[in-house]
Amino acid sequence: MYRSFLGKNHLHWCDVCKTPVLGKKCGCGTPTREVVLTPPGDIRPAFEDDITHINQVYREHFGVDLIPEGHLVILNKVPDIDRMEEIIMGGAVVGAIRFYPDEERWEAMPRPPAALYMSPSMRYVVVDPGAETSIQTKGASVLAPGLITIEEHVEDGDQVFIMIPDGRCIAVGRAKVSAKEAQSMERGTIVRTRKTKPVICVPAKRTWEDALAANEQILTNIEEEAIDFVKRTMETNPLPANVSYSGGKDSLATLLIVMKAAGKLPLLFADTGLEFKETYENVQTVADYYGLEVIRTETASRFWEVMEEEGPPAVDARWCCSVCKLHPIKALIEERWGECLSFIGQRKYESFKRMKSPRVWRSHNIPCQLSASPIQHWTALHVWLYIFRENAPYNVLYTRRIDRIGCFMCPSSDWATLRLITRDYPDEWKRWDDALNQYKEKHNLPDVWVEKALWRVRGDEEEVNDDESSYT
Repeated sequence: MYRSFLGKNHLHWCDVCKTPVLGKKCGCGTPTREVVLTPPGDIRPAFEDDITHINQVYREHFGVDLIPEGHLVILNKVPDIDRMEEIIMGGAVVGAIRFYPDEERWEAMPRPPAALYMSPSMRYVVVDPGAETSIQTKGASVLAPGLITIEEHVEDGDQVFIMIPDGRCIAVGRAKVSAKEAQSMERGTIVRTRKTKPVICVPAKRTWEDALAANEQILTNIEEEAIDFVKRTMETNPLPANVSYSGGKDSLATLLIVMKAAGKLPLLFADTGLEFKETYENVQTVADYYGLEVIRTETASRFWEVMEEEGPPAVDARWCCSVCKLHPIKALIEERWGECLSFIGQRKYESFKRMKSPRVWRSHNIPCQLSASPIQHWTALHVWLYIFRENAPYNVLYTRRIDRIGCFMCPSSDWATLRLITRDYPDEWKRWDDALNQYKEKHNLPDVWVEKALWRVRGDEEEVNDDESSYT
């Protein structure tokens, strides 16, 4: 898995204002400290549903919530077998959640600072104070001779807090035996300690309004740079201009910048017929709110026609992007303008290919479209703080734990998200499930092909590079 940062780590923390800051100096004038993250570092705010979900996972495992009411939470998606997100509070990673697709379960993965926010009532061990130094500084395992107590729910493989009798957490780790087994052991490993470096964590209640105040100058600076980029790009390339709008946060931030630089430009919307209803609503809401024309493609029937021939799209065979987005957009541009300049919400933190992409480019799929990205160097947290500051109408899907705005059954979505969609959008998923089962029967495929979403990876074709299109 690719584990390099796709740009510098912007996330810092002000211990005076007790808020995240996307730079080395807070709005209050105080120097900030860097928050250590796992790459690629495309950080985002946690919304209410995210917090509810995280608390449910931690409560089921440790008996108590992790996140108290009124605390700012930032999430950082990291490479894993399916979905894993680091949880940042108080200027430190306090834990993570991980989804296991084969078992369809979430795991709570705390780090020692989590104990500043919660006191576990389940799945912890208490060790002799004499073991504190070796466990904390050397990452030594918890051994049977040093064990005082092991909570009754602990099973082999569980994440556990490692405590000492005064109630302090000195480390976290993974149990190597169950509580029942541990009670009869005189020697051997009880818990394998997770080695972590000491970090500063300062819990405090704050709001996103507080974070906006701390980041005001940073937001002003990136806004001015992006506006200047739009103006220079339009002066250098005097073509009919538009904003590529998908209903997602990045295209919304791009639209806000472009309107300040160039006034009202039409929205170019690739309508696949497979979008969430909330996305269609957002496109119309944004158009009405800002008084903008929407120019859209319509290719709903084409997807189902091609699927009968090609089978469902897969991560390594994404014919859907060409059929439903790129080709229709190309035809629309040629018919309406011949050639155009499109401002697109592409960001380098989204993928390695987008990191390597120039800020102004032409796609070989759509040579009649000159594309430009005003927010190429922004993280998702830059985007969200800017949207919050501008009080812009963003897609409500983001508040429902769906962080990828596109076709509802996109094969590039992680299985954790697809399971969420099957639950919350049963009508849309039934249509897709019926289509998959029809294809399965026609081609004599096993039931597991549908049940375990094996259609998402074909394994015999080169992946279609839709990365440059920015319509995903």
